Amino acid sequence: MALAIFDLDNTLLAGDSDFLWGLFLAEQGIVDRDYYERENERFYREYQEGRLDIHEFMRFSLRVLRDHDREALLDWRARFLAEKIEPIVPAAALALVERHRAAGDTLMIITATNAFVTAPIADRFGIPHLIASIPEEQAGRFTGEVAGTPSFQQGKVERLRHWLTEQGGDLRGSHFYSDSHNDIPLLELVERPVAVDPDERLARHAHERGWPIISLRDPLPA
Repeated sequence: MALAIFDLDNTLLAGDSDFLWGLFLAEQGIVDRDYYERENERFYREYQEGRLDIHEFMRFSLRVLRDHDREALLDWRARFLAEKIEPIVPAAALALVERHRAAGDTLMIITATNAFVTAPIADRFGIPHLIASIPEEQAGRFTGEVAGTPSFQQGKVERLRHWLTEQGGDLRGSHFYSDSHNDIPLLELVERPVAVDPDERLARHAHERGWPIISLRDPLPA
């Protein structure tokens, strides 16, 4: 079966789940609002500019998992999904996933955002395979560090190659949908790269390479 791979933030979602998780935590008073919003904005800007230090960002974003018990984290996550994620799930994205499902493709999300945040979002789309940055755990608690290679930029290629080796699969007939120039290494690897509502750098690259450019954003209400 061919792989249909989807980036998550600003691709399947009409927004960034990692950024919105930080915003939600700040709004609830779980983290210091001024500090967290300032740092969250800085990291998001650096991501968009292609100069994000992924390990620095992971230590920042995973700290809240380290500092709170799992029961509270799961309660906050459920509220976050309802309040911040559900409103940014476009019908067009759901339809695209269903089109690949109907074709018999193997569905996967690959995202830099950590698995604690993204696993239930993958479930929301009915996508069974998720490659995400993995929060490290010891004795049942999060440590605040990332385990293994974060799935960011070339790390997505590394993590996908490892998954394919484990599964005995390949990239024949594969699609990858993404909005970000940070994903060019993986877009270059698959047979059918697709730019989705791309940032300026990816749009330029897609035009040069002759890649399809599509939008998954629902029309704004009248």
